[in-house]
Parts: sequence; structure tokens; C-alpha cells
Amino acid sequence: MIILDYSAICMSSFFARGSSSEEGLLRHFILNSIRMNNLKYRDKYGEMIIACDGRSWRKDYFAEYKARRKKNRDSSDVDWEQVFKVFTKVREELDEHMPYKVICHPNAEADDIIATLIRNTQEFGKHEPVMIVSSDKDFVQLQKYKNVEQWSPLTKKFIAHENPNEYLYEHIFKGDSGDGVPNVLSDDDTFVSEKRQTPLSKKKISLWLENLNDLESVMTSQELRNYHRNEKMINLDKIPENIYSEIIDNYESQPKKTNMKILNYLITRRCSQLVECVGDFKNG
Repeated sequence: MIILDYSAICMSSFFARGSSSEEGLLRHFILNSIRMNNLKYRDKYGEMIIACDGRSWRKDYFAEYKARRKKNRDSSDVDWEQVFKVFTKVREELDEHMPYKVICHPNAEADDIIATLIRNTQEFGKHEPVMIVSSDKDFVQLQKYKNVEQWSPLTKKFIAHENPNEYLYEHIFKGDSGDGVPNVLSDDDTFVSEKRQTPLSKKKISLWLENLNDLESVMTSQELRNYHRNEKMINLDKIPENIYSEIIDNYESQPKKTNMKILNYLITRRCSQLVECVGDFKNG
């Protein structure tokens, strides 16, 4: 299985091509990225799945989650409303015309969909090989499954780590500034209030890593509270079970799609350069 992080593909296409919001140009580069990754990995990994973002359940648990992103976009010169409109339109076209299952959930991010599908492919002795196409290092934790690899379309390199479990817990301790999650020494509103994080030493991280099974003995009550806050935001094993089940149901209920619509779609959308390599889009 190839699981493609749709938002990551869209953003890498947008920034790599001069931040143009022109619909035809954006569509071409998004489709071409899908084509190249499908062609590169389908022989080994099989069918491609496209995982898309919805509104995250994490915002109901932690109000500051990704809150600063909207503020940054509002102050940008980029017409983000137009950009996201194109992303949504192309996603809908993929679902209707292309042979890939497009998985969306109203309360889940692509991260949740990818983690859920991978768990489903690895448990109960399945051990299916999976290639994640995304630049997001949050997926390093999924390399605990030995058959999972990750390719970054942004850096054009594989993302790998020799100890995914240690990487996960360091990530929890340090937080994720891009997602608005402070380190475990800092307050919930650190980023939205533009405070400085409380410095976190390597010595303290090492102490915590050595005592993962007994953090209560080496953390204050506030540190432990913030640890659980971050764990809920970052650890992809913490996806709510109802969302996990609904994602699996979505995936399993979708019928196998045909390759017959690809050519007509490319012609209709005037993707003349891609028509010449229409066979590269065939799934599995």
C-alpha cells in the first residue's frame, strides 16, 4: 500500500512552483506528483490511497492546537482562500475520476488516517509493506512497524530513524511548535500568547527517557499533566477508537475503482503533458 498525505503533496507543489494559486498550474503539479509517486512505488507497494485532512478532534481536546497557523496565514500576502479552494476541488476530482481511494473524515487529519490504515495493515500477522509519501516527521513513530517506510516529496529523501520509539517520546517531551504544542515545561497558551517556552535540558530529557515506565517518580504533577497533554496530541496510538473504526469502515466500504476514467479526466482538464503518460496513473 502507498499512502499519500494529500495536504503535504499540495503544499510541496504550491511552494515548489513559486507559490502560484493559478488553478490549472496547481492541478498539474499536484497530479504530476501523484503520478510520479505512483509509478515509483506501485510495483512494490501496490494500491495508492490518498489521505486527506478534516477538522481535527485534537482541537476539542486542546484549543491551542494549530491555532497560530491561521494567524500567520491571515497576515500573509498569499490568497490562501483561493489556494485551499483549488486543493479541495482537485481532491474532489481525484475522488470522482481517478482510480485511488480518497479517505476523508470530518474529525480527523491525514495523520490519523495514515496511522489507522498502517495499524490495520500490520496487525494480526498481516505485515503488509507500506510506503508513506509525506514530509511530516510525525510519521517516524510508525516505523516501529518494520514494513513501513517514508518518502519526503519536499526533500526528495527517505525519512528514517534507528529508534522510532525514542524519537516519539523525545517529540512528546519537546512538543511541536508547528502544531502549537509546547514542551512539557510550558503552559498551554505559550505559542498563541507569544511567550517563550521554558528551556528543556538534554539532561532532563535523558532522565525521563530512562524512566518511561515510572514518570510519576521523576516529573512534577504539572510536568506530568503537560506530558499527557502532549502525548494525546502527538502519539498516533491515541486516536479515539470511534474515529479509528470509522476510518477503517470508510476504507473498506469503498468499491475498487476503475482506471477507465483517467484519460477523459486529463483531457477535460487540459492536462496535455500528463495525457502522454496516462498509464503512470493506473493503480496497483
